[in-house]
Amino acid sequence: MRILLIAAACAAVFPLSGNAWAADPANGRAIAEKVCAACHGAEGNKPVAPENPLLAGQYADYLAKALSDYKTGKRANPVMKAFADQLKRKDIEDLAAWFASQKSSLHFQR
Repeated sequence: MRILLIAAACAAVFPLSGNAWAADPANGRAIAEKVCAACHGAEGNKPVAPENPLLAGQYADYLAKALSDYKTGKRANPVMKAFADQLKRKDIEDLAAWFASQKSSLHFQR
C-alpha cells in the first residue's frame, strides 16, 4: 500500500504526458530571426561567412549544448558569448528545436 501511495504521488508530480518544458520551435524561429539570421541565415542554412557553421538540420541537443557552452564560457567566441548571455534556458531549447527542424544538407532529408 505504501508503494502505491508513493507511485501515485510521483505520478502527480511527474506526469507522463504533456511536458511543460517542451521546446517551442515557433518561439525559436522568432529569436533566430532577431539574433541568429545575420550570421547564420534566416533558417540557419546560409551562413554569411565560411567560419559560421550551418545550424539547420543539426541535432537539437547538440545545438542546445553548444549555446549553453558559449553562455558559460566553455566555448570561447566573444560574439557568440554576447548573444548566448541574453538567452534563457527555454530560449536555448526553443532555438535548438527550430534549427533542428529545418532542412539542411547536413544529412539526408526524408
